[in-house]
Amino acid sequence: MMTQQPVLRLSDYDTSSRFHATVASTERITPDDVDEVRELVLDIDRPSFTYQVGQSIGVIAPGDPELGQLEHFRLYSVADLPEATESGHPRIKICVRRCHYIDEYSGERYIGIASNYLCDLRAGDDITIAGPYGLPFEVPENHAANLVLICTSTGIAPFRALVKHIYRDIPDWTGRVWLFYGAENPLELLYMNDQKDDFVNYYDEETFEGFRALSPRPHWADPIAWDYAIETRADELIKMFDAPDTYVYIAGLETMRRDLDEVFSKRMGSKERWARRKAELAAGRRWVELLY
Repeated sequence: MMTQQPVLRLSDYDTSSRFHATVASTERITPDDVDEVRELVLDIDRPSFTYQVGQSIGVIAPGDPELGQLEHFRLYSVADLPEATESGHPRIKICVRRCHYIDEYSGERYIGIASNYLCDLRAGDDITIAGPYGLPFEVPENHAANLVLICTSTGIAPFRALVKHIYRDIPDWTGRVWLFYGAENPLELLYMNDQKDDFVNYYDEETFEGFRALSPRPHWADPIAWDYAIETRADELIKMFDAPDTYVYIAGLETMRRDLDEVFSKRMGSKERWARRKAELAAGRRWVELLY
């Protein structure tokens, strides 16, 4: 049943139930000349720990004592199907981008506490996690429904697991699955590049299509060309949005919301018309966003 409401603030999450995990492996999955993104494989030190596709785990990283912060909590989507070690312990994969941000007032550069903590870990290191927590990206009960998946950056992680689950575990799935993945250049297309292309396994599926939205001039920091990627398919997308069995899932950077609103407002003729359509989809839990 698709009844769970998404939790919007990290402070809303219950972290009282915690577990130890060991880093089984850590692998950089982007080239050296773009932002570092790593795939971490974690072995959970509790056989009874269970999780499902579409869930996430919470990582408890050391905080900054100077700021009175003893620990730092962040969520990471499970990036693959559930699996277990030979000893029966749950194994989880997560995808982490090493982040930093610029203070808008001081102009100072700060590192992302949790992402840098995770990216610096090595095989054999122990960490503390909480969860799992539910996410709004669930498989519709109607297996003839359409899924439109739009993502950037590590937002690909939950969709990677979702698409694998659909084509491995749901034999009667007949709905279309359209994946739109945006990046500044092809090397940043996680799990969809020359180094690691998981989605090549589904290109032969009649119901799956993958589309890339790339910046026209990546070295000039131009915005991702959502309009170009979507434009040639916009008419069919709008028809899909009209259908009662279409679900639109959005994951990735918060700037996506503005960019996609601009593209679809233009296609539908006005911001007001698109706002009404999007509100209708959201009210029926058929437009769901996970942005950061």
